[in-house]
Amino acid sequence: MPTNNLRGILWMLAAVTTFAVMDVLLKRLSEHYPAMQVAFLRGAAALPLLLAANAVFGRWSDLKPKRWGLHVLRGFLSVALLWCFVYAVSQLSLTNAYAIFMSAPLLITALSVPMLGERVGWQQWIAVFVGLIGVLVVLKPTGAGLVTIGGLAALASAIGYALNAITIRILIRTDTSVATVVWSIVFLTLISGVIVSTRWVPVPWEHWPLIVGLGISGALGQYFITEAFRLAAPPVVAPLEYTALAWGLLFDWLLWATAPGMRMLTGAFIIVASGIYVISRERFTSAALQQQH
Repeated sequence: MPTNNLRGILWMLAAVTTFAVMDVLLKRLSEHYPAMQVAFLRGAAALPLLLAANAVFGRWSDLKPKRWGLHVLRGFLSVALLWCFVYAVSQLSLTNAYAIFMSAPLLITALSVPMLGERVGWQQWIAVFVGLIGVLVVLKPTGAGLVTIGGLAALASAIGYALNAITIRILIRTDTSVATVVWSIVFLTLISGVIVSTRWVPVPWEHWPLIVGLGISGALGQYFITEAFRLAAPPVVAPLEYTALAWGLLFDWLLWATAPGMRMLTGAFIIVASGIYVISRERFTSAALQQQH
């Protein structure tokens, strides 16, 4: 295995682990605050670290946006997808939410046809269709009753994630990667802050370590995943994002004493297998996904 590929794999595994820790903190905070306030805290905690990193390693000119409209649109998409994801993990186990959310590469492939004019082969369409069947399986993990609101929120967050990835594909034609990431967090923080200001829940001192951890884990995860895609080709490292399911299983068991049923695991397997196939044939999906979490 080439050295760069091995290093890229190690960076990706570190990124997935770090983002899993961040999601645990999101779930913990969702036990005390509305989902929109948690979304605001996610953005507000990460923004100072991103700006500090740019001050040390980058250039302020890299932050200059050229397509304001798309940056604002991404801000609204980021608010919607993060709100939905936080709500989902507040209602579901991490594993269940992850399984549904990881249909995002399939949705990107499907949406790239009408939105970007991309050509998708029949093999990929079959993989998308099979993967969405897996989503339906996970949405009803017990096999009985109605689909849960939490499950629909996880699916909505995956759709928002897919739309966000497609806007990144358009933005990187004119704007830098740094501008794409930073302005997304800026507008996420501003928009969610305005929305939650009317029903703000005071934050006690004992929760500040969770918020600081949220910012640190988010910033480190962003750095790790960027390094992973810089060192190795997307088909090599992108499938490793699905190892988040293993972390979800572990954290659910250790922190919440929950375990998934066989039906959910079956649906997750279908989604992961379909997603890996699509990623292996996709030219831009993973490069776009590294810009957001």
